[in-house]
Amino acid sequence: MRRSTVRKVRGAARAAVAAVSAFSAALLVTGCDSGGGDTSAGKPSASPAAPAWNTRPGSIASLGDSITRGFDACSVLADCPEVSWATGTQVDSVARKLLASPQTSSWNYARTGARMADLPVQMQSAIAHKPELVTVLLGANDACRDNVADMTPTASFRADFEASVKKLRTSLPKSQLYVAGVPDLQRLWTQGRANGYAKTVWKLGICPSMLKDSESADPAAEQRRAQVVKRVAEYNAVLKDVCGQDALCRYDGAVHSYDFTSEALSKWDWFHPSRKGQGELAALAYRTITAEKHPA
Repeated sequence: MRRSTVRKVRGAARAAVAAVSAFSAALLVTGCDSGGGDTSAGKPSASPAAPAWNTRPGSIASLGDSITRGFDACSVLADCPEVSWATGTQVDSVARKLLASPQTSSWNYARTGARMADLPVQMQSAIAHKPELVTVLLGANDACRDNVADMTPTASFRADFEASVKKLRTSLPKSQLYVAGVPDLQRLWTQGRANGYAKTVWKLGICPSMLKDSESADPAAEQRRAQVVKRVAEYNAVLKDVCGQDALCRYDGAVHSYDFTSEALSKWDWFHPSRKGQGELAALAYRTITAEKHPA
């Protein structure tokens, strides 16, 4: 082989070695492997941790209907917010259990007769105080109508609840939300249907969709009550679903499943909670609010 040819071969070999060395160095610098890329570069960044639930909020705004206003708990046909399960000062309420000064750090914007359509306005009033916790117990009046055909459609119920939660989350992203299930209206009927006084009072027009003709067992009455039960179940499914999509919301189904005794019901209407019943509601809510993990 000629010397010129040898020199060319040696030169080509040195060039090849240099190229391989450069490529190897590039691999070391870029971290490439046989897969053809940086294994860490393609990984999704860790999602931010969900905000922690504060078991000791420093202020409370409560929204809802006559239950949260303490209606018929102290006197006939009158609100008695002093014994409200949420903010009352004359009962062991959630506010009294949690707050150092419930008189100045809690607000009750519930209204007797309110339905879910009223919640967005109530929520706006609550937001003005920047509460650390908002409680909602609402929905009985959506089912308690003169006729089952007048009950709030489930889709409308959802839309108003979603709008309220969005309003809170947009204005106060760190505020917590406690949502009680709609009470079991059929259980109230079961408690009072054998009581002569209760049956008489109910004839005045208390929750007629469930309590009208309380002694009747004919198919029409049974079907009417079944429709109310079904609609309440749908409402609670909405509350649970929407709340479950918010990291700072806790839905409490125990309020619906709680078996209220006659002593826990108002002696004037056998429908609203008595002072004792308000205290029992407060205990249920307090358990869920102060739990380290959302109770199952």
